[in-house]
Amino acid sequence: MSGFKEPGFADRQKAAQQARQNILEKFRTRPGPDDPAVKARAEERAAIAERRAKVKEAREAEKAEQKRREEEAAAAEAARIAREKEEEAARQEALLAEQKAKRDARYAARKERGKKKR
Repeated sequence: MSGFKEPGFADRQKAAQQARQNILEKFRTRPGPDDPAVKARAEERAAIAERRAKVKEAREAEKAEQKRREEEAAAAEAARIAREKEEEAARQEALLAEQKAKRDARYAARKERGKKKR
């Protein structure tokens, strides 16, 4: 059994030349832009791109609609909170007025008792 033979300079040059020839041949055998198969692939890619654009547009419209609904819900929630605050303020005011009326009534009763004793 013989050992591994180290490729020489000529072998390496020949391999490089063969690789360049293979690449050139591959390039030459490529179909041109006017080839029906190339045109069909281009049309297919254009159709795919158009479908993607439509889907993206629909998705963006849905996102905009969702955002609008969320904003409306947030505005309704803010209005409800403001209304509740106003109602709470009115209840507090009524409670304070009622407490003041009771306090004034007690004061007036105490004053009346003081007048009767004299």
